[in-house]
Amino acid sequence: MDPQEEIKKKSKKLSSHFESSTQGHGHGATPTPSPGTGTGTGTTPVDIRGEAMGEAELARTGGWVAALFIFGNEMAERMAYYGLSLNMVIFMFNVMHRPFAASANAVNNFLGISQASSLLGGFLADAYLGRYWTIAAFTTLYLLGLVALTLCATMPALQAPGQDECDGFAKLLGRCQQPRPWQMAYLYAALYTTALGAAGIRPCVSSFGADQFDERSPTYKRRLDRFFNLFYLAVTIGAIAAFTVLVYVQRNHGWAAAFGALAVAMGTSNALFFLGTPLYRHRVAGGSPLTRVAQVVVAAYRKQGRPEAEEGLCLYEVAGAKSAVRGSGKIEHTEELRWLDRAAVAVPEVQDDPWRVCTVTQVEEVKILVRLAPVAACTVMLSVVLTEFLTLSVQQAYTLNTRGLPVACMPVFPCLAILLLLALYYRAFAPLARRVTGHPHGASQLQRVGLGLLLSVLSVAWAALFERYRRAYAIRHGFLPLFLTPMPGLSAYWLLIQYCLIGLAEVFCLVGLLEFLYQEAPDAMRSLASAYAALAGGLGCFFATAINTAVDSLTGDLDAGRPSWLAQNINVGRFDYLYWLLAVLSTINLLVFIYFAKAYKYRVKPADHNTEAQAQPTHGIASST
Repeated sequence: MDPQEEIKKKSKKLSSHFESSTQGHGHGATPTPSPGTGTGTGTTPVDIRGEAMGEAELARTGGWVAALFIFGNEMAERMAYYGLSLNMVIFMFNVMHRPFAASANAVNNFLGISQASSLLGGFLADAYLGRYWTIAAFTTLYLLGLVALTLCATMPALQAPGQDECDGFAKLLGRCQQPRPWQMAYLYAALYTTALGAAGIRPCVSSFGADQFDERSPTYKRRLDRFFNLFYLAVTIGAIAAFTVLVYVQRNHGWAAAFGALAVAMGTSNALFFLGTPLYRHRVAGGSPLTRVAQVVVAAYRKQGRPEAEEGLCLYEVAGAKSAVRGSGKIEHTEELRWLDRAAVAVPEVQDDPWRVCTVTQVEEVKILVRLAPVAACTVMLSVVLTEFLTLSVQQAYTLNTRGLPVACMPVFPCLAILLLLALYYRAFAPLARRVTGHPHGASQLQRVGLGLLLSVLSVAWAALFERYRRAYAIRHGFLPLFLTPMPGLSAYWLLIQYCLIGLAEVFCLVGLLEFLYQEAPDAMRSLASAYAALAGGLGCFFATAINTAVDSLTGDLDAGRPSWLAQNINVGRFDYLYWLLAVLSTINLLVFIYFAKAYKYRVKPADHNTEAQAQPTHGIASST
């Protein structure tokens, strides 16, 4: 038989079974809602008590008004996140008398943990708490961490001793009194409490905001596209506030006022978030996604070699339109990753055992998570570049003429580039891109991610070229030993090119990725899938640290008098070589992404922009929903 005909025959048989199966495995039957889960099933919005919403309730909840309250929470969280990433190294160096390298590593660990542990927040939201209660719990934890940091900056008893006797020269030489172990323990406890708070907010807040829009609306996809752009606008405004207002407060009013301002901003946003509670739409938590994944893997493994499992014709699914997974609609069977289909093969001797027979929807959930992982993994390299720019470009700026602008304010320029792009996106970029791609939104989600990765390559390549010129200029003009002295003849605003390119790369890549993960993820795993983006960011922080450690170890030899590429004196080191290394790695990463993007098949047919039903998969790099 022709292979295509065989596939059609299998799909037809499966479709019939999907709609009318009457097999009675206990785990496959439509579950009776337990107390607190309500009657909402599939993608039906529910109220805060878990009860399905009627048309009247839907009319007065959700939409842009509800989303505005959520934007405020994200804005304050990003302000705190970037404020701590910018200031904590200097605080630990000046106030806690810690070496600069140790301070930088502690902050890098904070950044990495706050993002990588987002999987925990996504898991709790999808499995048990729901997105609203996860945000409520972790945003309160975040506030407690910021209050604890404010106390550390306010109370001398929590700071390193000998503040008055320790000048700048003594700090550089490491001759100041070190903090007591319990003081550092308090600081780390406060810092990592904020990291844990961010881990619960980040994977949920974008998904919870997107939940406020009606999937049945003909304009749903356009609204979702605009929501994620505006969501990243809120992120950008929070970052700009951290790089400008917070820098001003710290320079003019001290550390206590700076950290206190972050706590006040977070407290205000929390109050606004809770104030919007009557307006929110919710989704039913679907139970532990990790348990469902484990059940599919175990069931597929147990059926290896069974003839009926290898043929995969009799796949199990519950009867009717509802899925057996709370909070999720049914998912159509796909031909990819066929070895997982063995988990859904019904066998006569197995009764009432979800570890031996899973539903088609449950199997497809696992397939989707597997297919999403490579796309998110390809954004790790962008996070590496962003992390390196956060420290290396600041060191460059210290040697350049900033014309009175504080060096700490330099990272605001990528944010301004993002603001400009978001302002012009629908008026300039989308119409021009639509002529090239034919896509109604200008570019598909994966095309935007790919464009962001390409811009990151250009950004780091320009950084390498400019750093080579900057170093040669320092040597020619006698600034070789003066690595903390600005060179009057060389403007810091040459850094704007790499800053603007990386800002554009960030907005194209991360906005496209968040929208892609939300739309492609299983209904009951959207927070977990959104955590993929945060996990990629966290891994990027850790990889950046690992790359720096390896480069410093392999390129430097003190005994031979050979300085490391990352020598403390930037004029002696070779930051340009590190930038070229990042450019090569980013180019390889872009090629890998193109391969996976071309192979990816969307869950929703791009031509159908009014409904998600009856859609056929299409190749990812060419088009998107």
